[in-house]
Amino acid sequence: MHIEHLELRNYRVFHHAILSDLPPMAVVVGANGSGKSTLLDVFSFLKDALTQNAAAAVARRGGFHELRSRRRRKPIGITVKFRESGGRLVTYMLEIAIRQRRVVVEREVLRYRRGSHGRPWHFVDFSRGEGTAITNEAVYGQEDAEPAWDHYELDDPSVLAIKGLGQFRDFRVVAEFRNLIENWHISNFHIQDARPSAEAGYAEHLSTRGDNVAQVARFLYEHHPKRFRQVLDAMRRRVPGIESVEAKPTEDGRLVLRFQDGSFKDPFIARYVSDGTIKMFAYLVLLYDPTPHPLLAVEEPENQLYPELLPELAEEFRDYARRGGQVFVSTHSPDFLNGAEIDEVFYLVKQGGYSSVRRAHENELLRDLVDEGDLPGSLWKQGLFEGASLR
Repeated sequence: MHIEHLELRNYRVFHHAILSDLPPMAVVVGANGSGKSTLLDVFSFLKDALTQNAAAAVARRGGFHELRSRRRRKPIGITVKFRESGGRLVTYMLEIAIRQRRVVVEREVLRYRRGSHGRPWHFVDFSRGEGTAITNEAVYGQEDAEPAWDHYELDDPSVLAIKGLGQFRDFRVVAEFRNLIENWHISNFHIQDARPSAEAGYAEHLSTRGDNVAQVARFLYEHHPKRFRQVLDAMRRRVPGIESVEAKPTEDGRLVLRFQDGSFKDPFIARYVSDGTIKMFAYLVLLYDPTPHPLLAVEEPENQLYPELLPELAEEFRDYARRGGQVFVSTHSPDFLNGAEIDEVFYLVKQGGYSSVRRAHENELLRDLVDEGDLPGSLWKQGLFEGASLR
């Protein structure tokens, strides 16, 4: 899945914002309070609304009136357009509103377009807990095929239709989309969670908090040794002195990470190495995952890392996107931005209390300066991203 278009309506500082022609990796910058965290939170919101329900997702963000843009009365709206595995353009539109003091799904539509022309099929079209879904999706794409719908009702008007219908084999298209969102990875890395020893065993994927990094390291070591060697090679390049890393079992059945520094005879366990070393290792474990997440969102990866490491970390994120996992990164670091291509950079401009999204390569001055050899981060630091100050 590759998201090509994201549109937000009445979502906190975004009264109406559009990101179109999205590249495999998007890097978002902007002044404090301009909405970088909010933009990445949209992905968390969609995942929370799916795995729980819209009411729970809204409550986690302080309630409907805190989440909806100030002075606005219309529903919160999110529209995502992407290419599914068969190359067809898919549009998912979700609107959240308050009805009789309850959070409800005001409208939810999942539609596929047949080629570059033709009327799209609404595989799901629901409002406030009831609606229609296509029952003959097997004929979709066949010449002269026409959709057949049936009517369905959900027990809870705050539950997404793609959650309810996606549990049944008859709705393969819906189930595929639901599975994609469930596998999004929105990083909420906490350095203190990665330090303690962990329960024995292994885990296939790094958790959003990074608290199972030892289990994932062991999984890579035992089941994907080539990937584990790539992580170690990257660590040696990124962190001077680190020769090896191992996930060592303890006598009481736990796992600890041990980092071997070439300058010392004995290795250091995780709680004694620097925050930057732990964080870089966790990021590399995530980015060298044998099965990339369809979407990876990371907020300010520069925290606790040396500035000179950041352009190379940006390249690691780009490699991840090349392997199939679309990447969204927000940053406040000119050094990380220096590792981005100009067509990957989006910047937020806040005016009158609301933020809009601009594309760096659409700014002629920025594009010309980069063509002449300037780096995006340096241009941002000089204040040439108009309206997107570093402060």
